Amino acid sequence: MRVPHSLKTTPFHARTARLVQGQTWRRWSGYAAASCYEFTHDREYTAIRSTAALIDVSPLYKYRITGADATRLLDRVVTRNVGKAEPGQVLYTSWCDARGKVIDDGTISRLGEQSYRLTSAEPGLRWLHRNAFGMQVAIEEVSEALGALALQGPLSRTVLNAVARDPVDALGYFRVMDNCIAGVDLQVSRTGYTGDLGYELWIPADGALAVWDALMAAGREHGLMPAGIWALDVARIEAGLVMLDVDYHSALRAVIEAQKSTPFELSLDWSVALDKAPYNGRRALLAEKARGPAWRFVGIEVDWDSFEALYAAVGLAPAIPAVAWRASVPIYREDRQVGYASSGCWSPLLKKYLMLAHLAAPHFAADTPVEIEVTVEHRRLRAHARVRKLPFFDPPRKKA
Repeated sequence: MRVPHSLKTTPFHARTARLVQGQTWRRWSGYAAASCYEFTHDREYTAIRSTAALIDVSPLYKYRITGADATRLLDRVVTRNVGKAEPGQVLYTSWCDARGKVIDDGTISRLGEQSYRLTSAEPGLRWLHRNAFGMQVAIEEVSEALGALALQGPLSRTVLNAVARDPVDALGYFRVMDNCIAGVDLQVSRTGYTGDLGYELWIPADGALAVWDALMAAGREHGLMPAGIWALDVARIEAGLVMLDVDYHSALRAVIEAQKSTPFELSLDWSVALDKAPYNGRRALLAEKARGPAWRFVGIEVDWDSFEALYAAVGLAPAIPAVAWRASVPIYREDRQVGYASSGCWSPLLKKYLMLAHLAAPHFAADTPVEIEVTVEHRRLRAHARVRKLPFFDPPRKKA
């Protein structure tokens, strides 16, 4: 139940600490986060896809941005057109340096006419202040003031409606509303990192435990379980969602130019507005749009028969890591390396071995045959695979 003194704990730690059976803590933005509550993540993943799961995502960085120039600042920083967002709308976006290379990605919730909440994976306060020079805007970091829970899964709406003051049935996809649970005023957004029906709750830290208790009590009869990062990782790979420091490097911390990526190279074209006023990286992104990206972020589906045959040849059963892996795996086409996978897992739901990968032009079209490197008994071999359009899993209930 103890974590190193060098790590901070989230507002939910008094509840989550006693549930982590194997003490599988990990570092997340300076916080202690649970990799897994039970000794394996199987039931936690199953809850995400079959019932409902509660994930502590409090380590996300959170910023409140207000003032007459709040919209102007965000439009100058991120690739989405923030000015077009309505109050109550949430935008997923990335933000870039002057060369159009991605620094980070996150969400922007428009809470009022000139009031926003920005979430990110990396600290961004200094970057926001640098871009806000001369503007009438207040930037406040509220990372520790707000706890955050992701309630994800097909029964998440049922659980939430059982405890929320106001029903969430009418809350649209990527929308946010004020609400109240267990006497605690909070906000509920229909967002998440699992590619499933789900919500995220933004809770004042002093009310975090009351909200956790209410959700767990109401969810017990619906199969609600707390879930850790291992289960979340499998779900986000199935959903084809990119992860900082795993699938790409921040442009501010990359050691060499080749480690940087543009939004187009991460297949985030839909999040790039080239028709708005100038913003960081717009000129470079316009040029890249005209010539076409050199890389694409794609899905890879491994041919299981080919994969299994490599192990059978030496008398072994095929071996896949029990948890989603985060590593660089070379990908080939016609005896030439054309890219690399950055994360992968066995999908319990789809019954397929899946990877997220970066492929160079012109090898990233869907259904392109490729080969992945596999090490079997200390020998580097190759198994057949195919490029797949992301996401691998996209249930109608996510947006219904």
